[in-house]
Amino acid sequence: MPLIYVKNMVCPRCIASVSKTLDTLGLSYSSVDLGKIRLDSSPNNQQKIALAESLQADGFELLEDGKSSLISQIKSILIEQIQHSTNDLSQNYSSFISEKLNHEYTYLSKLFSQVEGITIEKYITKVKIERVKELIFYNEKSLSEIADLLNYSSVAYLSSQFKKETGMTPTDFKNQVNRNRKSLDKI
Repeated sequence: MPLIYVKNMVCPRCIASVSKTLDTLGLSYSSVDLGKIRLDSSPNNQQKIALAESLQADGFELLEDGKSSLISQIKSILIEQIQHSTNDLSQNYSSFISEKLNHEYTYLSKLFSQVEGITIEKYITKVKIERVKELIFYNEKSLSEIADLLNYSSVAYLSSQFKKETGMTPTDFKNQVNRNRKSLDKI
């Protein structure tokens, strides 16, 4: 079964959108996950072009290049773990990514930095801060609960990282009228 990688899939609505596109194009698939589609059979060139164009119209990008695909997979794995998983990570992110992608972390880290211009660790911080912003915005959890949820060692460390990334404290962000959040595909 052919596996196709898709850039900018960051949430369950993205999965639904891509699934709808596949249904509309009449492409049979067994699964759609963040960043990847498992088709039942290989698409012909015309189907591939139609898929690429339809995905692009919805803000996604079909990935052909192996390195671009790896970068997209790293991002999808991290977004899934930080934004959507309810399971605590029992290992560090480097081991987690290596196991998921079956590559040495040093290779993945170097590739990510070369292509994205930031380290994987910095990317993780950015995704976590966007998650913190979301949780603060909805005002359902205390800062202490947010720190625990995102595996920060303390509220002080969370606040320090938040201020370094955004230029303001979590409290300042909470009190701000216009709270700027970034779309995960823009990180």
